[in-house]
Amino acid sequence: MNVSFEYAKTLAGEGAILLLLSLVPYAGWILGIIGIVLLLRGMKELSNYYQDEKIYQDSMTGVKYYIIAIIAAGVAIAAMTIGVWSATGFTFTTESFVPTVAFGVGLAAFLAGVIIAFVFYVLASSHLRKTFNTLAQKSGESSFATAGILLWLGAILTIILVGLVLIFIAWIFATIGFFTMKSRQLQQYAPQPNGSTPSSTQPMTETTNVAARGGI
Repeated sequence: MNVSFEYAKTLAGEGAILLLLSLVPYAGWILGIIGIVLLLRGMKELSNYYQDEKIYQDSMTGVKYYIIAIIAAGVAIAAMTIGVWSATGFTFTTESFVPTVAFGVGLAAFLAGVIIAFVFYVLASSHLRKTFNTLAQKSGESSFATAGILLWLGAILTIILVGLVLIFIAWIFATIGFFTMKSRQLQQYAPQPNGSTPSSTQPMTETTNVAARGGI
């Protein structure tokens, strides 16, 4: 299958940038949706390029879990809002608060929704971490491994807000990884720690082996 590496990594990189811009007020959610589409498209192309379907599968599963987490959080907020309205009528005074069945149900639904949202958010981050770890192994870019760790830790620490900062930094590292990753051809000729390159050491090894056999 003919896959353009530059096209694939550009799609994923642009998707990561738009996800960072999803924090922009008002238009942010639109940028986020476009970013997810571009990211998944880029992951699909990279999956074909590296001939490893898990790159796309893990990223797609992660996005699905994110969607479930968002829906659960939305239901939790809606349930709590209805419960508060039932008990206070949104006047928020001590005298106006009247415990109602709707308030109890809303509170229970809110707590359940928050727990479900948190669990699926962590699961989503775990699958994206697998994706980034695979990309780190395939491309040699350590930025992906760093992004995966920060994304996973950020999901766990979301409840204390510092997690949101870690998630933001994680996507910065992911963006860097996408735009700096090299094709397999360039990796093959990349300098080794001893200063040599695979293209120069391989012929020398083969020549040495031939000479040794000739000497015997």
